[in-house]
Amino acid sequence: MNLVDTSAWIEYFFGGPNAAYFGGPIEDTEHLIVPVVCLYEVFKKVNHVADEARAFRSVAQMKQGRVVELSEEIALSAATISLKHRLPMADSFIYATAQLAGAVVWTQDVDFKNLADVNYKEARTRAS
Repeated sequence: MNLVDTSAWIEYFFGGPNAAYFGGPIEDTEHLIVPVVCLYEVFKKVNHVADEARAFRSVAQMKQGRVVELSEEIALSAATISLKHRLPMADSFIYATAQLAGAVVWTQDVDFKNLADVNYKEARTRAS
């Protein structure tokens, strides 16, 4: 299973330099899980940078994977993960969701860089 972090979704949706790297797990919807926190973050960012219609289209594409609701199990696991790895709340929810589902996290968020079961790709600028 794959879980694509918000940073990777944004990279993909806006055609950033690492978009192709994240295309595989995003387009493999049969093996894709999507935490609700990622829906929130992507909708907010795309709505801010582009517009609400594009934000809704982005979320519709994300929902082709299996959306994972926030549960008590995820919340408590995320709290432990946050303490252990010093992750912010949203990142902890995302990582806990992946860990409980046995999924690999695909990201360019440096907070995940040295964690197990993470495919981290350093963010690049268009000029890189």
